[in-house]
Amino acid sequence: MAKQKKASPGTIALNKKAQHDYFIEQKFEAGIALAGWEVKSLRAGKAQLVDSYVLLKDGEAWLLGSHITPLTTASTHVIADPVRTRKLLLHKQELGKLFGAVQQKGYACVATALYWKKHLIKCEIALAKGKKAFDKRDTERDRDNQRELQRVMRSKGKDL
Repeated sequence: MAKQKKASPGTIALNKKAQHDYFIEQKFEAGIALAGWEVKSLRAGKAQLVDSYVLLKDGEAWLLGSHITPLTTASTHVIADPVRTRKLLLHKQELGKLFGAVQQKGYACVATALYWKKHLIKCEIALAKGKKAFDKRDTERDRDNQRELQRVMRSKGKDL
């Protein structure tokens, strides 16, 4: 089984698809309510945020679509649901900002990362605007141009 590349030592999972599909406007740090087997699975790095999103309902934020694979050794006595809805823990002011932006301004609320902050697991959520197909192509073109520029700069450095 191949290991996934991680951005930093504290990062558990990243949602790279969110960077591709959305313009990220503002980021928030939220706590996440987890069961014991989920924490053990996250310590092993068994999480995916690819199709996850944040649902704002009844004055609370919920993480939907995130997948935490249960470990066979840690979840023997419980029935583990890997894609269950998990509650996000935010301050009232932050929830107010999120509700206002999503309802009035047409933003989407997506989960971008799961990471460790000391001994706690945090979820980075972001207010985002959806990209159109031509925006995605522009972003891809810019990234390719930057990569080519870096390649040329490295080769020039070797020639000197």
